[in-house]
Amino acid sequence: MTSGASHGPDSPVVRVAGFRKRYKKHVAVDGIDLTVNKGEIYGLIGPDGAGKSSLMKAVAGVLTYDEGVVEVFGITVDSEQAAERIKSRIGFLPQGLGLNLYPELSVEENIDFFADLHAVPRDMLDRRKAGLLALTKLDRFRDRPMKHLSGGMKQKLGLICTLIHEPELAVLDEPTTGVDPVSRRDFWSILSELVQEKGMTALVSTAYMDEAERFHHLSFLSNGKVLASGAPAKVRAAVPGFVATFEVASQREAITRLKQSFRQVDSFGPSVRVFIDGDDQVEARRRVAAAVGDLACSVISVSEPELEDVFASLLLQRAGRREPPGPVQAGAAAYDCGEAAIEAEALTRDFGSFRAVDHVTFQVKQGEIFGLLGANGAGKTTVIKMLTGILPPTAGTGLVAGADMQTAARSIKERIGYMSQAFSLYLDLTVEENIRLFAGIYGLDRRATTERLRWIVAMAGLSGYESSVTGRLPMGVRQRLALGCALVHGPRVLFLDEPTAGVDPLGRRRFWDLLAMLAREQGVAILITTHYMSEAEHCDRLALMHAGRIVAEGSPADLQRQVRREAGSLFEVVVDQPGRALTRLQGAGFLVTALYGTKLHFFCRDRDQDKACARRVLEESGVNVLSVNERPLSLEDVFVYRIMELERVERPFGQTVGA
Repeated sequence: MTSGASHGPDSPVVRVAGFRKRYKKHVAVDGIDLTVNKGEIYGLIGPDGAGKSSLMKAVAGVLTYDEGVVEVFGITVDSEQAAERIKSRIGFLPQGLGLNLYPELSVEENIDFFADLHAVPRDMLDRRKAGLLALTKLDRFRDRPMKHLSGGMKQKLGLICTLIHEPELAVLDEPTTGVDPVSRRDFWSILSELVQEKGMTALVSTAYMDEAERFHHLSFLSNGKVLASGAPAKVRAAVPGFVATFEVASQREAITRLKQSFRQVDSFGPSVRVFIDGDDQVEARRRVAAAVGDLACSVISVSEPELEDVFASLLLQRAGRREPPGPVQAGAAAYDCGEAAIEAEALTRDFGSFRAVDHVTFQVKQGEIFGLLGANGAGKTTVIKMLTGILPPTAGTGLVAGADMQTAARSIKERIGYMSQAFSLYLDLTVEENIRLFAGIYGLDRRATTERLRWIVAMAGLSGYESSVTGRLPMGVRQRLALGCALVHGPRVLFLDEPTAGVDPLGRRRFWDLLAMLAREQGVAILITTHYMSEAEHCDRLALMHAGRIVAEGSPADLQRQVRREAGSLFEVVVDQPGRALTRLQGAGFLVTALYGTKLHFFCRDRDQDKACARRVLEESGVNVLSVNERPLSLEDVFVYRIMELERVERPFGQTVGA
């Protein structure tokens, strides 16, 4: 018989103890403990394969487990009968864009279907539906079929359907994966408001390290185990240290020297970024300067570490080692840096009356890492398809590696490498077999194939994996193999579409180390799309797309300076009532304001006056202000500010031909 302690108002909503889940011989989750209290947003953070989904499915009552205890509302969830007892009080959003939705049904029909499943009365349904549609900005798309929604819109609709019966506990499995930063920020505002206004509790998983700050409490997961748990500030305090950032004449040489003394060193666009253990900023600068030696460098900037730095440090501590050594040096550059590798001129593409890409112009040079950023449906993928010869443009021209994209599609394919988000590998082949297969596809002879095989294994750190079946590789290793296969023919230009989705921080840093080597030493031109805003910082230049047009372009530092001139400084305020604080600040004219757990971010054009105004507005409305501090402007702040400003002006760029 299912048992459970009485569930009082102060009892935890979720209690997990010694949780263990196996899939045949594989242990997916190994001895996890956690407690989720009422009215909080609890985060499970980790890469693919960390064990997040298995734990969440067990909490939602849709997955059995092997050992331990899972209690929800004081009920031990260990049988179908127990799961039925909690089902009406839970909302479960599974991983994957729109996987809980019906493609042929419209937005409103999907909502009504889920409301019927939970027997929501008609008067309540109409009120809740109107409120949630307005909150998610989907009210104008009631009649649109789900299959025609963007990724961000699908996730918002999935959230509505999960919450339409106003559950006491929302279990949301990677709800923001693959969603653009604007939709991600909208999602967090919606969730925070529901938690604040309805007293709902949420258990949320994510692979995005930058979302860690938004949780009240969190657990870092890796390989089925918890590395650290607690409030974000507590987790950060467990790994004291600083991050030093600076530019140096020889970036690759500086990184090689620094890795002799420090565990975390990586390139960051033109800069070098180092994590230094300890609590003395002066000593941190001295140690970095000593390690760099006689290399000329800029002033060393020291700042607090991000939670991603903390997670990476914990991973390295558990492994008992430094980061893997950097990629092997490639020798002389294969291509002359500075030459134009990609030239897009007024590229335009129409689909019937819809203009997906509207007069897009940009240039990428050999040896440059160029980031193409934009919300779902902004036109990024369509631009790449035109440049690679897959899709003909309606108007405009483009050159890729010296070949005209309209007349020399075959020549372009021989000169480019392409890595999709799905990796494009044959999972039942070994590492060596995949490399040899791609070499054959590109027409390499036996001798050239053997040479490239050796280079790829050394470059991508695949030594020891040559005979391993690809489908059984860790995600980070598989991703490096995919990169190697895209480079097997020595292309001049590399196109990368969301290449690091689901990879842990160490794997992603290793991957970017490879990209930096390819660009700086081989002269390869790299065009990359990513939803990780922290990764955009690695790019030399960025183009921000919105509604088919490029609306901002420049280096990360240039884009940040532009927004700082227009919007002012970014401030972070810690309060006791974040939901009410958000509403009050927006009502007082601080329009670009976002929630981060118990914190809010907002812009001040007049630093002293606006800061004082914000504090006064909050205190007069009964909100207790714990602190207000200026913080550095991130690329996510830049992205969201740009898009929100454009939407506020309501200029419908590129919606119809001739618009």
